[in-house]
Amino acid sequence: MKKALKIGLVALSAAAVCTTTALFNTANGDIDAASPVQQTAVLRQGASGGEVKELQRRLKMWGYYDGETDGIYGPATVKAVKYFQQKNGLTADGIAGIKTFEALGMNDSVRVLQNEKAYNSDYTSSDMYLLAKCIYGEARGESYTGQVAVGAVIMNRVASSLFPNTVSGVIYQKDAFTAVTDGQINLTPDQTALNAAQDALNGWDPTYGCLYYYNPATATSSWIFSRQTVTTIGRHVFAI
Repeated sequence: MKKALKIGLVALSAAAVCTTTALFNTANGDIDAASPVQQTAVLRQGASGGEVKELQRRLKMWGYYDGETDGIYGPATVKAVKYFQQKNGLTADGIAGIKTFEALGMNDSVRVLQNEKAYNSDYTSSDMYLLAKCIYGEARGESYTGQVAVGAVIMNRVASSLFPNTVSGVIYQKDAFTAVTDGQINLTPDQTALNAAQDALNGWDPTYGCLYYYNPATATSSWIFSRQTVTTIGRHVFAI
């Protein structure tokens, strides 16, 4: 894989997390998206954030959803998405992908996923499975977003000139990940870790480009505490 290509593609994914304000035209009138929406990837149960909130807002306005627009993709949101998909001739799986976004008029989300098709084409099923194993070993106690975030750090390293340019090279770099050192990399990943790996490969980056993460309660390296913190998700601090 060419490093320049990967860096360019990550830039596309990084652009996808910018906040946007847009007007959407629908048969029911204009929808004014007045609040910033964080663009991510395919949305499924366990996801959270501004894009989920926008999804809920649209579903609620059209009578498919009667819960809170809290930005949490829980069972009620899954049910509403399935209902919407059924009524619009889509596969009713409760997962908001490109076809569902198109039907909802979430055009920015559609463009994100179109960019991601190019981004993940370089990776194999072996890359995804290894990434899932590392996520499971490192973060299986974290939220779904927290697990995707760990995968995103690995992918950001793949794209960085500071690290090896393959998934296996990054994961097996000496002393890079505790799960490799203590053998947890050999555990069988569950479906949540597999989904998180796929979302990370697709370009969802809840860390906004971070190259490092650590648990401040267990970290022993003084160097890691010197890195600039970008965000905290669960027990992990993500930094650059």
